[in-house]
Amino acid sequence: MNAPLIDQQCINTIRTLSMDAVQQANSGHPGTAMAMAPVVYSLWQHFLRFDPDDPIWPNRDRFVLSIGHASMLLYSLLHLCGVKAVNPEYETVGDLSVTLADIKKFRQLDSKCPGHPEYRWTSGVETTTGPLGQGVATSVGMAMASRWMGAYFNRPEFHMIDYDVYALCGDGCMMEGVTGEAASLAGHLKLSNLCWIYDDNKITIEGHTELAFSEDVATRFNAYGWNVTRVGDANDLAMLEGALTAFRNTEGRPTLIIVDSHIAYGAPHKQDTSAAHGEPLGEEEIKLAKRHYGWPEDAQFLVPPGVPEHFQNLIGTRGRAARERWMTRFTAYKMKYPELADALYRMQRRELPAGWDQDLPTFPADPKGLAGRDASAKVLNAVAGRVPWLIGGSADLAPSTKTRLIHAGAGDFSPADYGGRNLHFGIREHAMGAILNGLSLSKVRPFGSGFLIFSDYSKPAIRLSAIMEIPVIHVFTHDSIGVGEDGPTHQPVEQLASLRAVPGLLVIRPADANEVVEAWRLIMQLHHEPAALVLSRQALPTLDRTAYASASGLAKGAYVLAEAPGGNPEVLLLATGSEVSLCLAAYERLIVEGIQARVVSMPSWELFEWQSQAYRDQVLPPHVTARISVEQAATTGWDRYIGLAGTSIGMNTFGASAPLKALQKKFGFTPEHLVVAVKELLVPG
Repeated sequence: MNAPLIDQQCINTIRTLSMDAVQQANSGHPGTAMAMAPVVYSLWQHFLRFDPDDPIWPNRDRFVLSIGHASMLLYSLLHLCGVKAVNPEYETVGDLSVTLADIKKFRQLDSKCPGHPEYRWTSGVETTTGPLGQGVATSVGMAMASRWMGAYFNRPEFHMIDYDVYALCGDGCMMEGVTGEAASLAGHLKLSNLCWIYDDNKITIEGHTELAFSEDVATRFNAYGWNVTRVGDANDLAMLEGALTAFRNTEGRPTLIIVDSHIAYGAPHKQDTSAAHGEPLGEEEIKLAKRHYGWPEDAQFLVPPGVPEHFQNLIGTRGRAARERWMTRFTAYKMKYPELADALYRMQRRELPAGWDQDLPTFPADPKGLAGRDASAKVLNAVAGRVPWLIGGSADLAPSTKTRLIHAGAGDFSPADYGGRNLHFGIREHAMGAILNGLSLSKVRPFGSGFLIFSDYSKPAIRLSAIMEIPVIHVFTHDSIGVGEDGPTHQPVEQLASLRAVPGLLVIRPADANEVVEAWRLIMQLHHEPAALVLSRQALPTLDRTAYASASGLAKGAYVLAEAPGGNPEVLLLATGSEVSLCLAAYERLIVEGIQARVVSMPSWELFEWQSQAYRDQVLPPHVTARISVEQAATTGWDRYIGLAGTSIGMNTFGASAPLKALQKKFGFTPEHLVVAVKELLVPG
């Protein structure tokens, strides 16, 4: 079906900007952007509730480009719609988010148009995408956030939050396992505010999808509980609008719109080839495509007069009116429900309620102690009682991770009660991580939990939370060979090193219950850093803080827990988590023998690196080169703190299936072994 002239001109502007940018960069993926231009044009112009002048107003619809390699599709839209930039303080800036100059610098250093869309770098980008499948999985978290916020904030006369979420995905997304995990959960939760648009072009990098992919996607999604519809031609605007209208009218099910398209549609010499998917078209092919579109063949980065105005007349006018109605409604809402309005405002700015930490417990000294997970359960519920938008759950392990919210009214998030604060992700760690990202991007404060060993399953999503600088909370329990009889498949060894390798991720492994309190106190105040809180299954002694330093030292990442008499140590014992109490037991023996030892609790390397050089030298005096690190994990990375002269007591193999005490003896995690190691270090040979 032929589109009206102005519509076709707008669509072709998106196409030609995309092919010109990729060609000039000599890098990128033009085909999908060209083929999907009519789809995103129809969505943005006629359905998306989005105000280009205020791209962060809370009740805007979200658009997720899960096929992030088609980033020029989004950058073209952001430019043509006149989307404004927003600074980190959440104040709208008058400049355009994406200028034509930015598009001309596509994929170049410091351009606002990087190879894949990046959240916080380019306003209008709702989430960082690129790794296929994670965009659509993240969109499930956004849809869940809309439902939860609606249940919490809406009142019969005030519908404050009811936004929809749209995600554009492709064959690669459909092949990734995380997509199936997330789609299954979305169907179970009946998220009728979620719409995925599937570009069924049957092309991937290696060629036609028949090489590796032959499933019936429609039947698969029907089985997930989705409403499935099909658009037989990506260029049929009337059919596209009919499918999107059907989504809006569908209750009780998310929607999948399958769109049949051809890569680089309109450039006949490049149709259905992998080159069009992953490479520039080439100057001659671009000329042929532009001729096919009725476009000036030699024009580059052409935006015809009237095209930006047409976007402003449709999405601009409609979005502005929707936002202004919402702001008027919010003013009245604030008058009638001031506490709820204040909460909504604080959420958007990632601020906490006044007095949020006043119920945090203090744990008395106790040699028998408390497991890290049990202490965390008490602290988590104390915080959640004061921060209503702290919600979360686990990948089917809440009874073990102790992350269930138990205070009155917490409830379970379900189609029957979207106001429930306990989320059940099922055994879907990767999807859980991505969904947590979507929740956080929507300004809910989410936590998710699992065993540390299974952080491997959620690592791609954890990595993206760090790239996006969003404060997702990951709670990991069963943190070491302390898992015991479950054996090496469940005993984490390399996971701490793996998590510490993620730039921007705070990894915190507390030594006792009061360090757990301080960890939560710090984590809740983060604005831009995700955190991995690593907790023990087994009981850890609650340290006597009248004899040892205050647990508040956790905030600096490392602190002197037990000092050598006289304050001049000859050996430093460095440890995290359960091994701190082991070091203290060895310390008491060493002091009796006249060996001047200092015990340093190092719950977070990242926090320690944030401190001044003077503080770090105070904790780890450079002249004291006799140092021993103790951690029931791979020793990778400890060399930066113990130096060439130091010794690491850690795991250099996988664990074994046995009771904890037998494992500690086998792998050298005993006070006796540590005392011997200190003496060998101080008197070599």
